[in-house]
Amino acid sequence: MVIPKGKLIIIGGAVDMGTNLGSQEGIVKPNYLKFFEQGILKRIVTESAKLHESVVEIITTASQIPELVGEEYIEAFRHFNVKNVGVLDIRSREDAKNEVYIDRIRKADVVMFSGGDQLRLSSIFGGTEFLQILKARYSNEHFVIAGTSAGAAAASTNMIYRGQSNKALIKGEVQITAGLGFIDSVIIDTHFVQRGRIGRLLYAVASNPGMLGIGLGEDAGLLITGGTMMEAIGSGLTILVNGRKMAETNIYDVEMGSPVSIRNMRVSVMSIFDKYDLAENQLIIKKIVKPETGPFVNMPDENA
Repeated sequence: MVIPKGKLIIIGGAVDMGTNLGSQEGIVKPNYLKFFEQGILKRIVTESAKLHESVVEIITTASQIPELVGEEYIEAFRHFNVKNVGVLDIRSREDAKNEVYIDRIRKADVVMFSGGDQLRLSSIFGGTEFLQILKARYSNEHFVIAGTSAGAAAASTNMIYRGQSNKALIKGEVQITAGLGFIDSVIIDTHFVQRGRIGRLLYAVASNPGMLGIGLGEDAGLLITGGTMMEAIGSGLTILVNGRKMAETNIYDVEMGSPVSIRNMRVSVMSIFDKYDLAENQLIIKKIVKPETGPFVNMPDENA
């Protein structure tokens, strides 16, 4: 197994970036916990090779409003004094062959995929030189690939692209195809807690228990280093669905359109600073150090 030198950051989506754009992908944003304060975007900057001097390229391919989304990310990165931010407005496989765009990703320190429709990402970039360069740089260089919403869902080798939440445990409802392939042995879902997508991930993992299901809540993210160590970042929650010790399922016996049964699927929850080791299949919960208490501890200074 080749250990990538780069870093992968996947985000559950719908984060508040502190800009004035009132909606993204046609969905009005409520008041999310602060994107900046919890450090997701800042973490992208601090994990990059050149910090605020890094060259950042935003890929808006998944979005139906690429101009607005691109402007929002440029403004958001400016809050961290990152001024060298460009937008790659790639809308077709022909655009992905553009030598100007290819040259720009060769020179970038960070590439970030926006939200939208993950099927656009897989169908436009699959099998292209553009994607091969991204994979090679991620494997061999101190290079950051980030993705939010659809950009996160498409990061894995296998990708959920369809499935209504309320029908997810009906055989045939959840559709899976090939993603961009930056990380193996996981399958990722986004907007997870807010849109009730636990059934989608249960179904996906039951159909292939060797994969770890990752359900990213909104304003939740994972920083993945060395291809295996995942650290929770952001204010939201990440749900892990582990099928390796699943006892039984009837997913292969029931007819299409029938409900699916699953026994003993393991579910864990990650919050900020928790870590998960994919190599060891182990969750490491961050220990909270409480201040000492007692009659002579933290007493107020009467002379203050």
